[in-house]
Amino acid sequence: MECAIISRAGQVLARGRLMLQQSDNGKTRLNLETRGGKLIEGGFVGEDGDLAEASQVLFDNCFATWRMTGLTLTVTISS
Repeated sequence: MECAIISRAGQVLARGRLMLQQSDNGKTRLNLETRGGKLIEGGFVGEDGDLAEASQVLFDNCFATWRMTGLTLTVTISS
């Protein structure tokens, strides 16, 4: 899925894609890979498929990357 990280002021900080990746221990992790090649790791997807914890870790790591609060993640799904 194509996505963009947007600042509170409306500036696009990065474009990329959300990905589900299998880790070595067999768990699935939600990650963001920017078009510039930077990989921002999210958390693990819950056993029931819940993305709440995975997305919280991803947003924490986005904050650590850009040092901004109030970031918005927009997702574009195309066929």
